[in-house]
Amino acid sequence: MCKENSLNFVDKIVGKDFEEGICSEIHTRFPPEPNGYLHIGSAYAINISYSIAKKYGGKFNLRFDDTNPGKEDIEYVNAIKEDMKWLGFDYGEKEYYGSDYFQKIYLYAIYLIKKGRAYVCDLSPEKIKEYRGTLTKPGINSPYRERSVEENLKLFQEMKEGIHREGDKVLRAKIDMNSGNINMRDPVIYRISYKEHYKTKEKWCIYPMYDFAHPIQDYIEGITHSLCSIEFKDHRPLYNWVLENLDLERRLPKQIEFGRMNLSGVVTSKRYLKELVEKKLVDGWDDPRLPTIKGLRRRGYTRESILSFLDDIGISKSESTVDISMLESSLRNDLITEVPVVMAVLNPLKVVITNLSEDYTEELEVINNKENSNLGKRKVIFSRVIYIEKEDFMEEAPKKYNRLVLGGEVRLYGAYFIKCNEVIKNDDGEIKEIRCTYDSKTKSGSGFTGRKVKGTIHWISEKNFFKCKVNLCEPLFLEKPKIDRLEKDINKNSLVIKDNVMIEKSFSNIDERMQFMRHGYFIRDNNKELVFNRIVSLKKSYK
Repeated sequence: MCKENSLNFVDKIVGKDFEEGICSEIHTRFPPEPNGYLHIGSAYAINISYSIAKKYGGKFNLRFDDTNPGKEDIEYVNAIKEDMKWLGFDYGEKEYYGSDYFQKIYLYAIYLIKKGRAYVCDLSPEKIKEYRGTLTKPGINSPYRERSVEENLKLFQEMKEGIHREGDKVLRAKIDMNSGNINMRDPVIYRISYKEHYKTKEKWCIYPMYDFAHPIQDYIEGITHSLCSIEFKDHRPLYNWVLENLDLERRLPKQIEFGRMNLSGVVTSKRYLKELVEKKLVDGWDDPRLPTIKGLRRRGYTRESILSFLDDIGISKSESTVDISMLESSLRNDLITEVPVVMAVLNPLKVVITNLSEDYTEELEVINNKENSNLGKRKVIFSRVIYIEKEDFMEEAPKKYNRLVLGGEVRLYGAYFIKCNEVIKNDDGEIKEIRCTYDSKTKSGSGFTGRKVKGTIHWISEKNFFKCKVNLCEPLFLEKPKIDRLEKDINKNSLVIKDNVMIEKSFSNIDERMQFMRHGYFIRDNNKELVFNRIVSLKKSYK
């Protein structure tokens, strides 16, 4: 969570209110609409509100903004709750729902009608948009704006009773059609919808709009500071107008906006994510290439790495894009001392050690992690036939190539020096296998100092491996995609599948995260079969 000694602009505002006694207790909330899964941007927003509340010993609510029945589902509610708990954001014994306040919100709408600050409008959605005007052109009053209070009450009751069709009538706030802020030009605050609500079923057929319901929900729950992303800045006057015109008794919530956080190479728009899932362009909401919390978990990210990343990027007043390498660096820092390092060959090349007999085997001891001796050691098998990476051998190599070449030597990790003496090719001229000899005097740990080799490579014995599949994930998008061409904008190399991967069998705990030597960090994919996802490659830390 956000570091307690940090003092960002949000912290300064909240801290001042707390110190001056304007708020005796700080109370924040996270109000997701249950129409999709949480993503890394959601976690950024949650972390801000949650950390502020905890810093001042206050309260934090999870409240589902479920006022749009056509898009919401219990599936998303359950997924959001699960992800919140996995991330460690404790929202108390229960979660809240905007739909629980429908009756109260309805009565507040009645109050505005009686006060002469709301009216029923018969304009079509297209006409309402036309009458609103533009940034340079003022709006036009609706011909229904001056209906009497009695007529508005009667029509609003008819809307509630299901007498009118969807789109035929709406309830609008009566504010100012000449306002420089288009959001204040008599916004719609209630509309008719006959879609069944996942929670209230068919009890209601009128639903409050977000801009009307949200401030009321905050007030009902006693929220002191409504922290939200920068796109709601222009909505703040409407947020305040709603609360101020209801003539409420208690102190009103204060809205504070922070900059939205974007991540390079991914999309965090729920609209885009839903499009990818529904068109089956990805493997569900938990596709390891997605920035959803489900996707990050399946890919192998730890909660500690995500929270560390969120702390490091801080809070900005304006929208920003953070390089994904910073998130990856947080993950590497978390895993480097915590997981065992094992040998895995992704593109096998057969090596026959000709001065060993066919039945020769030898147990060698290797350490599991040089950075953490507490992870212990394990035994690996050395034998006549082994496999190395194809890229670790060249017949003729450039000067800076420090691996195995024809006529050259290299060290096998934890084992011996081997020298390549012969290359065997198939009829197409492709290398089929190489034949080498080993030097028994060069065993790792023996103290041998007779000569040196430039490189060390990993390997797998044919007597000590199992085969598996590996998914190598890269950014889903190389550039910012467009909603109407998502499929074309997807990086065609965002998922590379390796089918013939060999992993040393001596490492038995395959359900935990591990580092494949030189290839990166991996985790088993959903424990369904022997498939591993690369969590992140091995690169230098982010600077």
